[in-house]
Amino acid sequence: MATLMLSALQLGWLPDSERDHVSMVLITFAFPLQMLGCIFGFLGRDVVVGTAMGILGGTWLATAVVSLNSPPGVATTPTLGVLMLAVSVGLLVAAVGAAKGKLLAAAVLLTASARFALTGGYELAGTPLWATISGLAGVLLCVLAFYGALALLIEDISKRTILPVLRRGDGRASMRGNLGDQTSTIEREAGVREQL
Repeated sequence: MATLMLSALQLGWLPDSERDHVSMVLITFAFPLQMLGCIFGFLGRDVVVGTAMGILGGTWLATAVVSLNSPPGVATTPTLGVLMLAVSVGLLVAAVGAAKGKLLAAAVLLTASARFALTGGYELAGTPLWATISGLAGVLLCVLAFYGALALLIEDISKRTILPVLRRGDGRASMRGNLGDQTSTIEREAGVREQL
């Protein structure tokens, strides 16, 4: 939802006068839900989900706060540009981690990484072309994320994969293997072993 809201501003679907309202949506809707996802990701021992959701939640909060504190008429800020580029790299790292077993999640994170890199370019350059390209990447990300959410929801309800989520390796074992397959290396995981 957050990427769609930002894209709506970048593509002119929402007038610039709605920027404060978009910021409030990021603070009240996107930030808390993604931070909750971060917490449950780590509690569920999924470092990729925990990391990605934490990065995204913090990014939406920072974006909203900077936007709310920007003078009227100022569309871009170099501070957000640098933040977006750093977020892009952080999400790229998470995408590499997801690629080991969850290809759909890796695709979502890779697309998010590209989207934030393009938004960083827009924030630094301030040209309308960057805004359009970044906004379109955000719409693509939204569609891909909705597909992923739908596929995983259907999978959870039916207890089997209906829509492709492209699991492999450990990701596939989590759905097709038994509990022993999933817990055989638990003693070597962070949070269980004594040293990180």
